[in-house]
Amino acid sequence: MFSRQIPIDKGIILMGNKESKVNTSIHMMFMNYDLTVLWLDKDLVVVDKVLATRWFPIYFPKAKAQYVVELHSDQFFNFSVGDQLLLSEAS
Repeated sequence: MFSRQIPIDKGIILMGNKESKVNTSIHMMFMNYDLTVLWLDKDLVVVDKVLATRWFPIYFPKAKAQYVVELHSDQFFNFSVGDQLLLSEAS
């Protein structure tokens, strides 16, 4: 939250207990930079994405999601709704 930026090759994955619009919403209060935000369903399919700007307070996905992925803002055009992500353990 108080960092200067997410590195362009890193990201943060937040996992919910079940698919939801409300429980996977994000807020941008106290953020110092913009983010690419991907919402994924239980099968890791992108159901929504947004370029979250630091001056807009809250974002909700358009469809129910179970995972939220926060990435560097420059990653926005690298993902599309309908893409399926493959996750592996961090090294």
